[in-house]
Amino acid sequence: MKIAQIAPLAESVPPKLYGGTERVVSNLTEELVRQGHEVTLFASGDSQTAAELVACTDVALRLNPKVRDHMPYHLMMIDQVRRRAAEFDVLHFHIDLLQFPLIRDFADRTVTTLHGRLDLPDLLPFYRAFPEIPVVSISDHQRLPMPPVNWVGRVHHGVPADLLPFTAMPKGEYLAFLGRISPEKRPDRAIEIAVRAGVPLKIAAKIDAVDRAYWDSTIAPLVERHANVEYVGEINDRQKGAFLGNARALLFPIDWPEPFGLVMIEAMACGTPVIAFHAASVPEVIEPGRSGFIVRDIDQAIEAIARLPELDRATVRACFDKRFSVERMARDYLEIYRALPGVRAKATPSRLLDDGLTLRAAE
Repeated sequence: MKIAQIAPLAESVPPKLYGGTERVVSNLTEELVRQGHEVTLFASGDSQTAAELVACTDVALRLNPKVRDHMPYHLMMIDQVRRRAAEFDVLHFHIDLLQFPLIRDFADRTVTTLHGRLDLPDLLPFYRAFPEIPVVSISDHQRLPMPPVNWVGRVHHGVPADLLPFTAMPKGEYLAFLGRISPEKRPDRAIEIAVRAGVPLKIAAKIDAVDRAYWDSTIAPLVERHANVEYVGEINDRQKGAFLGNARALLFPIDWPEPFGLVMIEAMACGTPVIAFHAASVPEVIEPGRSGFIVRDIDQAIEAIARLPELDRATVRACFDKRFSVERMARDYLEIYRALPGVRAKATPSRLLDDGLTLRAAE
């Protein structure tokens, strides 16, 4: 199949440091190429891929200090995609909703994976206005706030088996927190858990500009106050394997409707169990007593730390291999692609361009 993957431009594909959506796009793109599909990736120019790369910016927007507004760059990318739409059997968008008004003429061979939270009130009237656009959720829980829309599937994320090495015997005695420093991710909970349990905590996390005040006022003072808590900053994939693999467990103490939580399966790939709060997608990912523990409060999280010796790290990895491989993710998406009403079974020139809009040719 000829497949277009359209990625956000904030980070490269894959991201050099933090970036969940861009990492998922990279995993999917490379696996589709490996399986023999002809894939074109619309992304920032510093992306690395085996697919054909269409550079829509020179570098990831977050890394360009001259860029203040991401919107114009994404709209220019969407226009470029629209002009080339006739070349592809399927177009897969990962940029949420910006493209909806511009793809109606060929929406029947598009898929949009919704990577973000969907409980924000301003989203409801928008999605009601575009009920025909095919959309995919990344968890069942993510769908709950949505009005009736054209759900064509639910696809849990997947990670390449060799991206993060399995660690049977971790060298560290610490708990890990990996992700973003933000109120909804609750690094303050992670610190309280570690302090009360008397266990070291290492925090590897990105601090966005919007969360700088939260870091300065709340988290930085806690890190300074407790000798067993260390902030190590953002880390890359090479560092992530060692960081997660050598941890006793990953703490995932979220307090928001997390659409999926990629870091949970990344930890599982390393054989590292997850102690996660019972919220949003967590019960879809963690198998209690096998890949980790699901807790409802800080006291239960502390009790879970004491129970970590009950878990076998090889079993944690086996849970990952069974449910969260990149091969499974690609297979799920290919099934969705092939079921789209406008998909072309063969890459034949059955689309025409008319005044810049892509129209279906008469068959």
